[in-house]
Amino acid sequence: MRFATAGRPCECAGMTEPEKQPKQRRRRVPRRATADRLERAALHYLERYASSAANLRRVLLARVDRSARFHGTDRETGAGWVEDIIARYLHAGLLDDRAYADLRAARLSARGYGRKRIAYSLRQKGVDQDTIAGALERLARDEADPDLMAAIRYARRRNLGPFRRRERAERREKDLAALARVGFNYDVARRVIDAGDVDDLEMQARDGS
Repeated sequence: MRFATAGRPCECAGMTEPEKQPKQRRRRVPRRATADRLERAALHYLERYASSAANLRRVLLARVDRSARFHGTDRETGAGWVEDIIARYLHAGLLDDRAYADLRAARLSARGYGRKRIAYSLRQKGVDQDTIAGALERLARDEADPDLMAAIRYARRRNLGPFRRRERAERREKDLAALARVGFNYDVARRVIDAGDVDDLEMQARDGS
């Protein structure tokens, strides 16, 4: 075995630097669910996010389920605490599915999503079909053709069709497909992607002219 001398590195035959072992994250154990903790979790969630009743129920029941797995919490008892919270919040107006649906529909429309995509998103959040239909009807009161207006917004945000600076013709089919993927039918997609005058198209969407 050779040892290091001044100015020379150690050449220790057969000795290698120990391999670094990946650090293992310690699995976080969830806190035991209680009525008070679920209440605090519900209020904290509503401070951060708008929510439907069904969505908040799903969030809280997930906490109950984790507590049942780690701490043996009775799922039926936990579900009872959740239903009590939901009922009280609906009565107090902290949960309002109609207001939630209107707000989410308006936000998604402003981002450029069509009626089908908005309806799908609301169903995913547990909003019932009648409430969804009402939200879409109210959304249409402000614009003669909300789907066309939303498609224009989406195309502008993603630089599709008339908002492209180059290769517009070459990218036409891909731009049509991009609008189709977010829920617009072919006629709406074609009107937007092939538009020569976007200002005129927006006027048609707003006024139905």
